[in-house]
Amino acid sequence: MSQEEIKNILSEIFLKHFGSPIKEITAFPHTASGRRYFRMKGDNKSVIGAYGKNKKENIPFLSFSKHFEKSGINVPKIFIEKDDLFYLQEDLGDETLMQRNHSTRTENNFPNSLKTLYQKSIDHLIDIQINGGKNLDYSVSYPREKFDRQSMYWDLNYFKYYFLNLSDIEFDEQLLENDFSTLMDYLLTTDTDYFLFRDFQSRNIMLLNDEPYFIDYQGGRKGALQYDLASLLYQSKANIPQEIRNELLDYYIGTAKKIIPINEKEFKEYFYGYLLIRLIQVLGAYGKRGLLEKMPYFIQSIPLGLENVKWWISNVELPIKIPYLISILKKLSQSEKFKTFDKSLSKDKALIVKIKSFSYREGYPKDDSGNGGGFVFDCRNILNPGRFEPYKTQTGRDKPVQDFLNDKTHFPDFINHAYELVDKAVENYLERDFASLSVNFGCTGGQHRSVYSADSMAKHLKEKYGVKIELEHVVQERKNWINEWY
Repeated sequence: MSQEEIKNILSEIFLKHFGSPIKEITAFPHTASGRRYFRMKGDNKSVIGAYGKNKKENIPFLSFSKHFEKSGINVPKIFIEKDDLFYLQEDLGDETLMQRNHSTRTENNFPNSLKTLYQKSIDHLIDIQINGGKNLDYSVSYPREKFDRQSMYWDLNYFKYYFLNLSDIEFDEQLLENDFSTLMDYLLTTDTDYFLFRDFQSRNIMLLNDEPYFIDYQGGRKGALQYDLASLLYQSKANIPQEIRNELLDYYIGTAKKIIPINEKEFKEYFYGYLLIRLIQVLGAYGKRGLLEKMPYFIQSIPLGLENVKWWISNVELPIKIPYLISILKKLSQSEKFKTFDKSLSKDKALIVKIKSFSYREGYPKDDSGNGGGFVFDCRNILNPGRFEPYKTQTGRDKPVQDFLNDKTHFPDFINHAYELVDKAVENYLERDFASLSVNFGCTGGQHRSVYSADSMAKHLKEKYGVKIELEHVVQERKNWINEWY
């Protein structure tokens, strides 16, 4: 289904539910899941419109959302749904706990304000696991009602086929399967009758007025308490210091003990067992999305994932024997193949992305790479802020101009499509060790639309790939304009 068709249907159900038409609709960047999200604004109302082509995933999300909302749990309210494919949900803003983590901490400092947010998230996690799971209709769960032996086996094979098989490490499949079986037998001896979120990590925790809200629990099912906590504390990209992890683990146990009886020693043993299967599953995801599908975010996460595995091997001893599995994990954590799979890989490459804004009145900017040019995006189809008196003396660097482009035009769709096209080229050029890529944005005067587009692309590529950027605003820089962009 095309993006325009999705927008039209979402607009129709917005009108049906709220009784007034939308005034603007902005697409979010594509996600790895394939679901599409849009911010939809009407009269004093902003909601998130969603389309998911997999009904079997949508049904549990919608069902769980309604149950959790009635239970007073912080999840987005579902306003209206259509055919188990389309729905409108509450707009919780744009900030995630992951973003707050990255914006407030330094390498050697984990501020108390951030720790407090993690503690709040844990409070809500305990609530959704223990209270939210009561009277929940698990029959809609997908693909299984419980994180049982079959679910675990899928995760372990996911790791075996999508990561280990691609690692160039030889292994004895039967010995590995024997240890998989031992690990699963052990994990299933604890209580597994709580709600298991499945992908409980900081990028699935929205912050609204510093209050955590949960999203993306469509994979939820019955399971052990320890799994979700392990997912949160050992999320690779969050990179929480070990002493903070220990504090938060103790905080979870102390808080949960007020509701249900917990044997602390036993809980921690199972916690580190569930941590192991989570770390293994995550490596499988990194292999599929990164090594096979060449998605940079996942490639860059592999060294962090292996650091977690390395820490586990050095610090954890389970009350079971799985020597062959541990020996394989040790080889993976020491493998030279994955040590450079982060942004430093891009920095070591020769690729330079040259991004320019220009005016069509003056013609295309000269390409001095010797390659004859690259991408040229025409911004003139976007409504020009320069037509309006308040913006005539401003540029695409000024917030009022940016707000106008984001809220009053189809700029967000335009730039998202540009990202998709250029991303593919960057990934291909990095793989082939090319030295130069040019990306140009033109508008009538080279002042508003092209400037904001070029800045947006530069920031996007720098953050996603860590590549070297040369940014030039042809018209503006002739005016002694200081080009401080990032």
